[in-house]
Amino acid sequence: MTEQTPPTPPFRDQRLPFAKRIDDLLSRLTLDEKIGFLHQFTPAVERLGVDAFRTGQEALHGVAWMGPATVFPQAVGLGATWNTDLVRRVGEAVSKETRAMRARDDRVGLNVWSPTVNLLRHPLWGRNEEGYSEDPKLTSAIATAYTRGLRGDHPTYWRTAPVLKHWLAHNNETGRDVTSSSVRPRVLHEYDLRAFRETVEAGATAGVMPAYNLVNGRPNHVSPYLREHLRTWTDDDLLVCSDAGAPSNLVDSEHYFDTHEEATAAALLAGVDSFTDHGTDSSKITARVRGALDKGLLSESDIDTAVRRQLSVRFRLGEFDPEYDPHAPTRDFDTPAHRALAQEAAEQAVVLLKNSAGLLPLAPDTRIAVVGLLADECKLDWYSGSLIHRSTPLEGLYERFGAERVEFAEGVDRVLLRTGTGAFLYVPEADAADEVRGAEGALDPALLAGRTDLPPLTTDATGTEFALVDWGAGVLTLRAPDGRYLSVAEDGRVRASADQPGGWIVQETFHLEPHENGHLLRHIGTGRHVSVAADDVRVAEENPEIFEIVLVERGEDAVARVAAQADVVLVVAGNDPHINGRETEDRTTLALPAHQERLLRAASAANPHTVLALISAYPYAVDHASLPAMLWTSHGGQSAGTALARVLAGDVSPAGRLPQTWYADDADLPDLLDYDVIGSRQTYLYFEGTPLFPFGHGLSYASFSYAGLKTRTAEGALHVSFTVTNTGDMAADEVAQLYARAVDPAVPRPRRELLAHRRVRLAPGERAELSFEVPLSAFGFWDVARSGWRREPGPYELLAGASSQDVRLRTTVLLDGEGSAPRPVLQRGLSAPDFDEQSGIAIVDRTRTSGDAVTPAQGRSGELVYRDCDLGAGVTRVTATVSGDGAVEVSLDGGPPLAVLTAEAPDGDPYDYSTRSAGIIAEGVRDVHLRLRGPLRLAHVGFSG
Repeated sequence: MTEQTPPTPPFRDQRLPFAKRIDDLLSRLTLDEKIGFLHQFTPAVERLGVDAFRTGQEALHGVAWMGPATVFPQAVGLGATWNTDLVRRVGEAVSKETRAMRARDDRVGLNVWSPTVNLLRHPLWGRNEEGYSEDPKLTSAIATAYTRGLRGDHPTYWRTAPVLKHWLAHNNETGRDVTSSSVRPRVLHEYDLRAFRETVEAGATAGVMPAYNLVNGRPNHVSPYLREHLRTWTDDDLLVCSDAGAPSNLVDSEHYFDTHEEATAAALLAGVDSFTDHGTDSSKITARVRGALDKGLLSESDIDTAVRRQLSVRFRLGEFDPEYDPHAPTRDFDTPAHRALAQEAAEQAVVLLKNSAGLLPLAPDTRIAVVGLLADECKLDWYSGSLIHRSTPLEGLYERFGAERVEFAEGVDRVLLRTGTGAFLYVPEADAADEVRGAEGALDPALLAGRTDLPPLTTDATGTEFALVDWGAGVLTLRAPDGRYLSVAEDGRVRASADQPGGWIVQETFHLEPHENGHLLRHIGTGRHVSVAADDVRVAEENPEIFEIVLVERGEDAVARVAAQADVVLVVAGNDPHINGRETEDRTTLALPAHQERLLRAASAANPHTVLALISAYPYAVDHASLPAMLWTSHGGQSAGTALARVLAGDVSPAGRLPQTWYADDADLPDLLDYDVIGSRQTYLYFEGTPLFPFGHGLSYASFSYAGLKTRTAEGALHVSFTVTNTGDMAADEVAQLYARAVDPAVPRPRRELLAHRRVRLAPGERAELSFEVPLSAFGFWDVARSGWRREPGPYELLAGASSQDVRLRTTVLLDGEGSAPRPVLQRGLSAPDFDEQSGIAIVDRTRTSGDAVTPAQGRSGELVYRDCDLGAGVTRVTATVSGDGAVEVSLDGGPPLAVLTAEAPDGDPYDYSTRSAGIIAEGVRDVHLRLRGPLRLAHVGFSG
């Protein structure tokens, strides 16, 4: 008797639509198996032949954390290219490398957590390097391009499945898991949601990751906005992956729920489908889900919903159709094309900020002094891969101009550390066999985590001369002559063992603390002081060593020496991406560290032909009055130095543009936790001061003229065209930018707002006509009076040019729309967060699951204004839905209080609302003012006759 082959289950049948195949597979899974799918590390279901799966592979600007990979410029640098085609190609290269790396290491995941679309609202945000722009239109354009590259262009199967980070209104690291972003409706819809929405609607996004913070008093991981907004933008099954540890934060740090079962159920019901918590240990999450089921907080259908979304992504990745997968393993890894693309991206990211004396480009015979802390560095950040190739600015200039024409002085202070016994700290020589390298000669990433196979520091009579660098705020690094940084490993010993500062907790940074006649050296990572024993040097709780700092050479002296002998000085300054501004740590100032300011002054004093090249993850406020030229680029990955040298030499005309405003002073900045970009006049959209450099700014070695601005309205869109001509003598890119502003708005609107842009390459004398189709919806705003979008009829000015302030052409168009109308408060009342103006108010959660309310920000007092409220022929009563303790004073047009409504539940549930009422006599269209006193919550105000 012939043995029959068992029939192919429907979920393996490639002829069926994904939806039917997912339903079939879901029906075959047991409840325990489905619960197991909810953790980041999903186990295999061997009886069905279903492989293990994990969500999450970092791929922000190359494949991260998985060893050697092509490293592209940081995300903010990709944003500075303003080039969507380039960014799409970068995303494509990253996705191909992801597939190639997975073929040899199954730890590499295809569900990539990238890009970051949080808007760069505030330049002190520690993760500024991860975003693209402060502008939602530019951010969504760049993010859409990157996700399209990551997804691939096959109509059915995705090369990788990108997840957008971090939902929502997330721009602070300090207290990021306990601080709440107060986001009023206009800011929510016009600003924070917009970058996510336009990227999701473009159709290449597999999901989102909620952020650690709260929005309007409610943690993002239980946000109703996932349901009310995100999932309405597409018919695709979006996968929502939690951030690491955030599910536990709901109880442990945020105290939003009493038990983890409640928290897990609430997150799942809100729309979180995959829980990233407790590393690879899924037992805690699965136990919490099982507990929530037992308590009736969840149903099996709730779990099915989440598992279905995960399976949808896995089917789209071709997991269940390996024979049909067009993205089968390839060798597309570190290819010549990817290396060339990394260099092209680094070149396009360079922004020429200033070139007042025409100092740049440099002539081939220029004698160059290269100085500064980043001059011979190629820095990595937390989301970088391991470098296979690297070029520093110094190496790039050696290659381009010849080593004989380039002199180098790093500008670090060189010191000896003398102990109380008169001996000096000494770095023993390491055996050559201790140098452990990875593939292609790349330094193994494990070396950054603190090696224990090298000998610890000791002391001798002569000592080792260390390079001491002050990165600002008293944060120091110490480097041995062989280039290794002093680092502390788990055994507490101090070794010269790290290629660069790095790690989740950086082990290579120190503080010098004055003590008696010397200094204590405190290790920042452990908080312990350096102690010297007879046989080694370690950090310890006791017996701190008092060091004398013996200065061998000042950095400024070395800089001045080489600067005086050169035709041009290039000062390379900026940040180390792991120090003073990174994930978990915001910056405190826009200023350059004092050490780098001193080096810049020393170079400029010795040679007026000084060029400042800033390589940084964020903007700085620099006094550039005495500098003839200045450039900025992000940390540019493996080709950073080559790219900078080619731009300086004029091989490439710079065409990067600033993706965010560079402010002149810390005083120009709002509080980091003030998310109201409208009320506090943030970003180029609303800022009324004079920036150091404006949004969209960037100079060129060529010149361009603009002409022939034309407009026409048809089919729900405004069609705009103009010509750009290269009037210079070299081929160059120009980034043409189109902005608009409402001429006479009824409510505060942006001073100008980016509608479209295009980066175009033109030969000398070449002209291009650029055409843009702008949907009329782009001119709308969120009307709080009707809780919806409205385009105001009237004149709008269009501005075309080279930046938000370098306007070359302008015209005014008249657009139709819907006129304003008084608020129908008799029918709808006033939803408390729908104010026009506020002072001292924070928005909070109305309940744990939905809705918003308002409260005095410090629990004391605040004021709300609602314009043009139609009270009809007269009202005699006002009611307020309130909780907590305090009073609501009601007045009209700024006059005296006409009614006071008192809430009296000082020890009650903040979500236990009651309705209070009082008599009032008013009529007509009036501005309603509400003054809140005490720690109450106000949800709604109503009026009746």
